[in-house]
Amino acid sequence: MNNKTIKILHLYSNDMNIYGDYGNVLTLKRRLEWYGYTPKVIEYNQGDKFPDEVDIIVGGGGQDSGQDKIQSDLLRIKHHLQKMADNGAPMLVICGLYQLFGNFFKTNDNKIIKGIEIFDIETYAKSERLIGNIIVNSKQFGDIIGYENHSGQTFLGHNVLALGAVRLGAGNNSEDISEGARYKNVIGSYLHGSLLPKNPEITDFLIEKAIINKYGEFKKNKVIDDSLVESARKTALKRPR
Repeated sequence: MNNKTIKILHLYSNDMNIYGDYGNVLTLKRRLEWYGYTPKVIEYNQGDKFPDEVDIIVGGGGQDSGQDKIQSDLLRIKHHLQKMADNGAPMLVICGLYQLFGNFFKTNDNKIIKGIEIFDIETYAKSERLIGNIIVNSKQFGDIIGYENHSGQTFLGHNVLALGAVRLGAGNNSEDISEGARYKNVIGSYLHGSLLPKNPEITDFLIEKAIINKYGEFKKNKVIDDSLVESARKTALKRPR
């Protein structure tokens, strides 16, 4: 590894980290090491000072109670996250934090949990739970493979792009074939699993954007052997819902 450091901020690691989402942090860390960079993981939780320098932000899912718990703190750091998103910082937010990067989440008891409005999306709790293996086709990333487990259903606004179109599974909701959302270099998705170990194209996208933003260019000085990943992906593609 060289002395070039990439700082990964793990957002709300105490309250928004279920269904194996921490694997996304581990995957970024390891692939950065393989590319010759020095990763530094910073955990951010309620009441912490938002760090002055961050290169990649990663956040996971949580129960409704977890979303309610972090709401006021997330709104407190809203301007930091919005500014970073507007300036092209790469971010990956899954499930619960994906919902809270939108306009709001309306719970089963009609409580509104406000979001930080990076994505023009709205999420509503429904009685139907969308759960199972999922395959999403993305123009940029090809087939994205994961596992979804959510009762919140998300609907995209007119000016927001989906991450991709569902081939197997439900995705954002039970009414259309969209999955996830994109804003500049920010990716939101319902895919657990973890998402990044099975989808190195997305991992490398986040890494490349972070390195270019910080150091001006990204040269892949090493070809990573992804044969085990490809084998796992082929198996996952054959699995039923």
